[in-house]
Amino acid sequence: MIQVIQAQNVGLAYLEERFDLRLAENEIFFTEWLDKLPEITVLEKQSLDKVKFHFLRLVKHPPLSEETVKLVVLSPLLSLAGFYDEPFFIRSEQSIEISAEDKGEIVRGRIDVLVIQEQLWLLVIEAKKPSFSLLETIPQALTYMLANPHPEKPVFGLVTNGSHFIFLKLAKENIVKYAMSDEFTLLKRENELYKVLSILKNLSEILS
Repeated sequence: MIQVIQAQNVGLAYLEERFDLRLAENEIFFTEWLDKLPEITVLEKQSLDKVKFHFLRLVKHPPLSEETVKLVVLSPLLSLAGFYDEPFFIRSEQSIEISAEDKGEIVRGRIDVLVIQEQLWLLVIEAKKPSFSLLETIPQALTYMLANPHPEKPVFGLVTNGSHFIFLKLAKENIVKYAMSDEFTLLKRENELYKVLSILKNLSEILS
């Protein structure tokens, strides 16, 4: 009998056991969030300052939904990074199903935002409401990244609850490995959306 598991109920231990997923120990594995990041223009900084202001203003009037996070924070970031333009396409609420070989289990879920190029999965984005911990979101995003129909290609991820952001990378070498960036937050005086956008722009340039 096949057991169906919802992606939001999956943890890292499950992924490591069922899919032989391993955390990359070599920092060279994921340098795309660190090296040769493009500059952010003055106009882009002004736009990001507005995004931060609008989000923090909304936080004062809870509850905030995942849809609000996508509308107020995520959509402007994707637009500024060029992911609404050629050669990229945005898909939302993309259903996935992935099975653990010989385990009699299927994991199902829906990707919040998927950026593709000619059917190649490039960027998986999982957005949660502000009260949600990113530590709980990371396994869900990695599950979706494991469902990439082109496992020979690396795929990137972004998890956010509107105020915090973590980038992910998953790639198959001898085994499937993943790595995480530092966490960026809007709860600092400095607007760390500048760095988030710079990383997104870097991914846009690399992936195009």
